[in-house]
Amino acid sequence: MTAAARRGQAVPAVLAAAAMVVALVYRHALTAWFTGAPMHATAAAPSAAGAPGGRGAGSAGDTAYYTCAMHPQVHLDRAGQCPICSMPLVAVLRGDQAAGLIRVDEHRRSELGIRTTVVVSAPFELTIRAAGRLVVDETRLHDVALKVGGYISQLRVSATGQRIAKGDVLFALYSPELYAAEQDYLIARQRGALSAGTAGGAGGAVHSEAAHGDALVQAAETRLRLWGFGDDQLRAIADTGQPIERVPFRSPAAGVVIDKAVVEGDAVTAGQRLFRIADLDQIWVEADVHEADLARIARGTAATVALSYLPGKPFEGVVAFVYPYLDPASRTGRVRIALANPQHELKPDMFAAVTFQLSLGERLQIPSSAVVYTGPRRLVFVDLGDGRLRPQDVTIGARGADAVEVVAGLRAGDRVVSSGNFLIAAESRIRSAGSFWTEGAAGDQGGGSADR
Repeated sequence: MTAAARRGQAVPAVLAAAAMVVALVYRHALTAWFTGAPMHATAAAPSAAGAPGGRGAGSAGDTAYYTCAMHPQVHLDRAGQCPICSMPLVAVLRGDQAAGLIRVDEHRRSELGIRTTVVVSAPFELTIRAAGRLVVDETRLHDVALKVGGYISQLRVSATGQRIAKGDVLFALYSPELYAAEQDYLIARQRGALSAGTAGGAGGAVHSEAAHGDALVQAAETRLRLWGFGDDQLRAIADTGQPIERVPFRSPAAGVVIDKAVVEGDAVTAGQRLFRIADLDQIWVEADVHEADLARIARGTAATVALSYLPGKPFEGVVAFVYPYLDPASRTGRVRIALANPQHELKPDMFAAVTFQLSLGERLQIPSSAVVYTGPRRLVFVDLGDGRLRPQDVTIGARGADAVEVVAGLRAGDRVVSSGNFLIAAESRIRSAGSFWTEGAAGDQGGGSADR
């Protein structure tokens, strides 16, 4: 075998040996942190008390069992080494086991990065964020539809998106039915004029005929008004004595054409919608709020709307309406915010980030990092003094950006672990053999104030 081949076989062996050394040092360091054993102590050297590390051990009567920091399923009745990884076993005291309590002195807290915070009662600011979408204000929509059939001519609106003013001519309509109604109106006016001219020296029968003529004129005029004629068009017919062949139809409102359903020369029927016009001077933002936060949002709640289209330019508004139903798929409720849009910067179907900033008054609170989530339970570690840390069930209320409200389980002035609690939680599981951390223990530990 060549020298190069021998070197190639030696490299994996060297790497494997190095990995074993690193693993052994890590295991030994983890034990030293929580037991107080010196870093250079050998795995096989138990203390004079009969357990490795001295501080982690107790008397034979106080010790419930010995376990491994890396393999908490190991339960032995004597000190020694873990049968799985040869790591020194840690003594679990009976009192600490029952309460899930552990001891970490101040020096090792600093090494592990464990920090504590006092529970305080202070003003609680709650921020609720929701995803939103811009939509057209439904109260500012206008449809253009005909009440009589005919043919489109002289179409003035050539495409959607076109901006129009109120009273602008949209198109002209040729309608045989409308043309006939105009002629009937002219005939009725002529008969009414003749009846009025002969009524001066005639008897009651002539007066009755004149009244009948006025009724015919009124009926013909009413029919034209119902079909869309205005006062100026009726005056034009009366002044010229000629019907209008192609009747112009005007916009009922100012805005933007968002839907156009006709082209030049189209045949249209009564009731057909030709255009939809939206006034975009005001626009709606519909935000989807999570079900848990929906009860805090009410009409009049202030909101800030931000768009990626306009970075650094937030829009302020208030909640105008809370929809009375939820989306069953996303479990969110929808709220509506009305925003002024005079420059038309806000456009329908844009996405928006909506923020609601609420002040809940004085609330008992702790940092968010202090809470350990274990399934349905919420735990914190209370500093009892003399290096003792005990897990405590708490009931959580509102959740802010950096703090959470404590509804039950703590008092103002209690001190809890706010940094490094994941290490404390892992050690508490080992020391208590999981008895405190089971769901059955929740009823025994939760709801009360922390003992001092």
